[in-house]
Amino acid sequence: MTISLMPLPYAHDALEPHISSKTLEIHHGAHHKTYVDKLNAAIEGTENAGKSVEEITKSASGGLFNNAAQTYNHGFYWMSLSGEKTAPSESLAAAITNDFGSMDALLEALTNEAVGHFASGWAWLVVDAGKLKVISTHDAATAITEDVNPLLTIDVWEHAYYIDQMNKRPTYVKAVLENLINWKFASDNFDRGTPWTYPA
Repeated sequence: MTISLMPLPYAHDALEPHISSKTLEIHHGAHHKTYVDKLNAAIEGTENAGKSVEEITKSASGGLFNNAAQTYNHGFYWMSLSGEKTAPSESLAAAITNDFGSMDALLEALTNEAVGHFASGWAWLVVDAGKLKVISTHDAATAITEDVNPLLTIDVWEHAYYIDQMNKRPTYVKAVLENLINWKFASDNFDRGTPWTYPA
């Protein structure tokens, strides 16, 4: 079974002016596609052929892990964004208040994690042992190999924002957190209680 490049869940211009159509065109159509293509080439004719992206990610190492994890991470990132304003479900909103004190405090924690992360990686909101927590992973590393349930992620690899913001990661992170977070997706992950599955 060939692993597909999942389509964006919105038009290329849906996140403008915060993330440009050009950025999505390259980020999705070149970067994400390359990870998918390399993953398919690596698993062809092996025991991993026919396995899900998640199964491969959790058992692989080296280059195979990098391409499987980045295939998953990018899909999760696309789902974490929305050009339409969304809000957390009642259950997630209550958890945010309980575990962070307020939405503003959560956004500050995500900002600090994303902006302060050294070099490439991902900032995540996860459920860890029943509590909301903000974490980051380096390079291709992914939250699904940890004993947590990821709710949303922010890509802080430079290619996620360089066309639009050059090297100004804080400006990109602020734009994402204030305008683009898909709280419905995060709420669905929270209410379901299990990690999102990359579409076959």
